[in-house]
Amino acid sequence: MEVLRDYKLHIIALLVVIICELICKQSIWIIAVYPMLYAMIFGGVISLPKLKILTNKNMQHASLVMMVTLILLIAKLGVAVGPKIDMILNDAKLALIFQELGHFAGTILLGLPLAMLLGMKREAVGATYSVAREPNIAIVADKYGLDSPEGRGVMAMYVCGTLYGAIWMSILASIIAQLNILHPYALAMGAGVGSGSMMAASLAPISDLYPDLSENINAYATTANLMSGIVGIYIYTLFSLPFASLMYNTLARLRRNK
Repeated sequence: MEVLRDYKLHIIALLVVIICELICKQSIWIIAVYPMLYAMIFGGVISLPKLKILTNKNMQHASLVMMVTLILLIAKLGVAVGPKIDMILNDAKLALIFQELGHFAGTILLGLPLAMLLGMKREAVGATYSVAREPNIAIVADKYGLDSPEGRGVMAMYVCGTLYGAIWMSILASIIAQLNILHPYALAMGAGVGSGSMMAASLAPISDLYPDLSENINAYATTANLMSGIVGIYIYTLFSLPFASLMYNTLARLRRNK
């Protein structure tokens, strides 16, 4: 009830929504910018402590509201999956499984060496073995503890993903969709990285570019997102985290020898 009585928070959120909707979709070169992106930027500015517009209590309330709205979003998208589940499993069963390898290739093979070049030590293992969402934090907390270097790495990436992930995914999805080099269903599966907010930000430009396929795009993205959350836990626990640790030890040993 305390959250519901936080009228200041609700009024500011309503004003941000109205302003963003009035701005509408804008195109900058091949990047399509959507109201959700404006809202995230405005929200980031409004929440700056120096401006003293929102208190810590307001922001805690906002976090609770965000969780509720994400549940509603996932429920809405989940309803779109049901009628099309047979089509998805028949047409893209292997693709949905193999798309998990993208997390391995992108985060570990590319991210870990780059993190080490930037000066990270064991923090690089926690930061790059996954997309650093809630299940990934739990895995690291169980194996290393959150006060470990790996724990600090995964928490740092979780914060960065929360602050910038949706913005980055929205811009990236818009650019790749405009290039017209991948099938819209492949783009949709790529949007399902295991984060509701990142998936929603990615779906806007893809669905806008292919309005006739928007229902199928939502279904593919939601299925991929669910598989990232369910199958991904086993892949991260049994393969990605041990491999990231092994790769870090190998690269660190080579660096010491040099």
